[in-house]
Amino acid sequence: MITKDDVIQVQKLWGAGVVKIGSLKDQRSNCEDFTSAFLDDLYGFELGAVLFKPTKCEVEQFRPSKADALSYFIAGDNRACNEDKGFAIQPWTNVRFENSNFILEENRAIAMGNYFFTDLDNNEAKVEYTFGYKLVNQKLKIDLHHSSFPYSHS
Repeated sequence: MITKDDVIQVQKLWGAGVVKIGSLKDQRSNCEDFTSAFLDDLYGFELGAVLFKPTKCEVEQFRPSKADALSYFIAGDNRACNEDKGFAIQPWTNVRFENSNFILEENRAIAMGNYFFTDLDNNEAKVEYTFGYKLVNQKLKIDLHHSSFPYSHS
């Protein structure tokens, strides 16, 4: 059975990975290598469909492939989607999860809540998320990632 602590551990790895990607933005080759490994380690692209809807996408809202996710996280000359600016190379200094709730099963888990991204000026951006995890060889892999800004009626 997947536990809440299992999910929280993966969330911490994800947040630390996003911070690390940003810290490597001036070392492009290292940044690309780390981000590729980050996606292989935490996401289940090798398993089949990954439902990935990142926050800052308007034209190509859904990113089903590793190449699409890599483009979103670090952009670059070879980016798969022209609108991408490299979300993770902002850079961010911290990522903090506030989970609203969990659905925990034997081989699947879903977490929903807010996560907060801290920039270099110590400003926090609040983003809503839903992540789905699949247990594969005793390791949680993300196969659902939906992220959006909170509703604003202005």
